[in-house]
Amino acid sequence: MNALSSVGDHLRARSRDPRRQLTALGPVAALHAGRMPWRLSQLMVGLTLYGLSMAMLVRATLGVLPWDVLHQGLTTIVPWSFGTVVIVTSIVVLLLWIPIRQLPGLGSLLNAVVVGIVADLVLAVLSEPNGLAARAVLMLGGILLNGIATAMYIGSQLGPGPRDGLMTGLARRTGVSIRVVRTSLEVAVVVVGWLLGGVVGVGTVLYAVVIGPLTQLMLPWFTVPLDPAPKTPAPTEG
Repeated sequence: MNALSSVGDHLRARSRDPRRQLTALGPVAALHAGRMPWRLSQLMVGLTLYGLSMAMLVRATLGVLPWDVLHQGLTTIVPWSFGTVVIVTSIVVLLLWIPIRQLPGLGSLLNAVVVGIVADLVLAVLSEPNGLAARAVLMLGGILLNGIATAMYIGSQLGPGPRDGLMTGLARRTGVSIRVVRTSLEVAVVVVGWLLGGVVGVGTVLYAVVIGPLTQLMLPWFTVPLDPAPKTPAPTEG
């Protein structure tokens, strides 16, 4: 119990550290905020793990990430691999940033490409496990890994992913809370993806419930302190 208490105290201390707060930076300012080798390395590791986690949930066959329901559904109507659909969808979502005046950062552009490539590479070598227990372990591991990966790429402070940026941009332009915008978008893509043949299951529901708290827990560990630390905090969910 003492060890768990110490870890909890350490996490709370890190979350209150102003150097560990996300900051609202434009794409150019983010590139000049220092510590680029560290931030870029963390970004690439995070995106790689994100693609790996997506593939794990696909192979678990117990339900995929909300946006991946749409990606899976689209693979039934276009002759493309899952990863290619992820990349093309990401590019389309980035184009939707234009009318809401959302500017992509380096992380946004790399996210659009790297995640899909990694997902296809992993799907090529990872087989669907036998037995419900093995599939459940793969599903849970994929969700946990996705939370870590999300905290890593967000914490690099090099720009949100295409879908995250669409969410925050719509919230900023409409005045609606991020929570409502995110829920509305994810419900819409899940319904469309399911109608097209995407897999909705316990993994989809569990992910939707735990990914926010899980990412919030991990962010203090992976938010890279900027040098010098900007004073403008990034918006949070409301």
